Amino acid sequence: MKLILAILIAVSGLLQVQAGQMDDKAINKKVQQLLAKMSIEEKVGQMTQVTLQAVSKVQGTRDQKHVLDDAKLEEAITKYHVGSILNVFDVAHPVEYWHEILNKIQKIALEKTPNKIPVMYGIDAIHGATYSLGATLFPQAINMAATFNKELEFNAGAITSRETKASGIPWNFYPVLDIGRNQLWPRLWETFGEDVHLVTEMGRAYIRGAQGDNPAAKDKLAICLKHYVGYGFPMNGKDRTPAWISERMLREYFLPPFEAAVKEGALTVMVNSAENDGIPSHSDKHILTDILRGEMKFKGLTVSDWEDIKRLHTRDRVAATPKEAVKMAVMAGLDMSMVPYEFSFYNLLLELVKEGSVPVARINEAVSRILYVKFKIGLMDTPYPEKTLLPEFASEAHTKANLEAAQESIILAKNSNGILPLVKYSNVLVTGPTANMLSVLNGGWTITWQGNEESLYPKNKATILKAVQEKIGTANVTFVENNLFDKETNTAAAVEAAKKADAVILCLGENTYCETPGNIDDLTLPEAQLQLAHKIAATGKPVILVMIGGRPRVIHKIVPEMNAVVLGFLPGMEGGRAIADVIFGDVNPSGKLPITWPKAPNDLLHYDYKPLEFADVKEYIPEWNFGHGLSYTTFAYSGLKSDKDTYKANEDIKLTVTIKNTGKKAGKETVLVYITDMYGSVSRPNKQLKAFDKISLAAGEEKTVTITVKGSELSFIGRDNKRVIEPGEFVITVGSLTQRIIVK
Repeated sequence: MKLILAILIAVSGLLQVQAGQMDDKAINKKVQQLLAKMSIEEKVGQMTQVTLQAVSKVQGTRDQKHVLDDAKLEEAITKYHVGSILNVFDVAHPVEYWHEILNKIQKIALEKTPNKIPVMYGIDAIHGATYSLGATLFPQAINMAATFNKELEFNAGAITSRETKASGIPWNFYPVLDIGRNQLWPRLWETFGEDVHLVTEMGRAYIRGAQGDNPAAKDKLAICLKHYVGYGFPMNGKDRTPAWISERMLREYFLPPFEAAVKEGALTVMVNSAENDGIPSHSDKHILTDILRGEMKFKGLTVSDWEDIKRLHTRDRVAATPKEAVKMAVMAGLDMSMVPYEFSFYNLLLELVKEGSVPVARINEAVSRILYVKFKIGLMDTPYPEKTLLPEFASEAHTKANLEAAQESIILAKNSNGILPLVKYSNVLVTGPTANMLSVLNGGWTITWQGNEESLYPKNKATILKAVQEKIGTANVTFVENNLFDKETNTAAAVEAAKKADAVILCLGENTYCETPGNIDDLTLPEAQLQLAHKIAATGKPVILVMIGGRPRVIHKIVPEMNAVVLGFLPGMEGGRAIADVIFGDVNPSGKLPITWPKAPNDLLHYDYKPLEFADVKEYIPEWNFGHGLSYTTFAYSGLKSDKDTYKANEDIKLTVTIKNTGKKAGKETVLVYITDMYGSVSRPNKQLKAFDKISLAAGEEKTVTITVKGSELSFIGRDNKRVIEPGEFVITVGSLTQRIIVK
């Protein structure tokens, strides 16, 4: 993997040199020169984004090829001057067809518009180039977080950008920097988990890989931070529903990942579709202008989410008319509207400008940001798809990187009496609804929006069943199909087959979903699946439960009956192979939970709970805690030391700790550094993750690891909503070791 990473970095560096990046001063000069030539109609058009559906005549499906409507496309670009087009309609396209679409779009923009400004195409390439057929599709974000490996996330970003740009698309609506603080939320799997530090660091790693220091490089693009801000903590757990997050909590938990990403150079931001404290985010000047622009100094463009400016009127009812909704959003600080089906935003904003309700200065500000991004990513100089990247698309090196990410993302949660790894000559029964589908390993935003068109998935990739068959031979595997998620089917046959098997690999979980269609009322796994587990366990044969899905479904009733539990989440196209590798011992599992797995539907708490939440009990014991994950070897920690006992505020803390592999197998261990602020003017969490590292150790090997905790990590948001480091006692915890320090 190190070699693959080195090659990617070297190639990226070469391409960046070739691109010849302009500095911001030169870009801003070009922006102002171009802005001076543009009519108000062209400017408003740059702020308008429509979906491909709006300029198509035939929808792409599994049975028919998508067809552009040339007349509508030309009208969109020449009459309405649209600055951006997005999405697919409605399935992934071959790379060659993407080139055909984008060449046609840019040809019109460059040949038939006054100032020849290219259209910036955007896509949700959230775990690879998801809408380009055959692309390398990585584990989803929740899995990448489970690796606790920033190098793997950097790699995923670099490869995703390379394959998305190979498709000709220069703008990716990713990464998601929402913090998944509600396990019921259907978009939990799009996040890097529940912890501020983990989300921040994985987000930064992705941006460095995907956008890099030179977004104009041939293999880089503009990333888009989603969904600013507070989207991941809805009160009722449903998608696009209200959050009630105080200003202090917003600054403590939800803003830091975005602030770090802005410092990392993020070029675009997509706005939260929902609302907080009664204020829809698309109308919230405080977060869009005061904080994002004033405090964070963000220079790029902000784009609305799907139809959300219009919804200020139709859904949220904070605007009495569609026209008022447009004014409200633009004046709050939105630069581009994902309209997306028609040109109402363009017409209404033009009216508002001409009547003086929206100042031309605000339009110039928004368009300057849009043009800045277009220059920054090199779109103005190289608007057409870059064919030189095509040979790398879905290359063997990319597939190897994908497999390694999937392998490190698999979490071994339970392993009674060392039942795993299974011996390869076992006679195994494989059954359960997630056993023989690729779609469930990938989730939403895969080939189609919901990711549920199994027939469109590549035939050369392995489901869990196929991977197990390849691992131990088809003759050693019995398969009983059980493909219904909420109804029992073939249970009797599965039970009879279990009686004849040496072990059972029981694959349960969720069908694929994305956004609002993934809303559920109860985290408990459907009763049909629980009953299947009960009945198979009653045979007395060893049962290895494999859980697949985007969130932690409650399985407390069956956990005691399972001999082993493997948490797979959404491990991507190589996920079947990765799970088989772990079960049969070709890979020593190293994944750790990036979220807390609850015992009960109302047990939705987090590892960084407040002491008040458990004042009458000794400790919080969920099904599995944040950071939990077993290995086929054991690790011993010793000698935790800080470089001194007393620190000044904001002074970095250097820690050393020795880790020894005390088992008989090589393994990877994630070193998690937690800090507890013993006393504060605001109640402090039980503990918080402040640093992490991942190391590899051969059997019997010992390493002393040095980890630096930034002094700023000891800060929190005080009673006045300002960040502060208060003097006092702090406890550092690494493994079972603790170290006390004083900050003065």
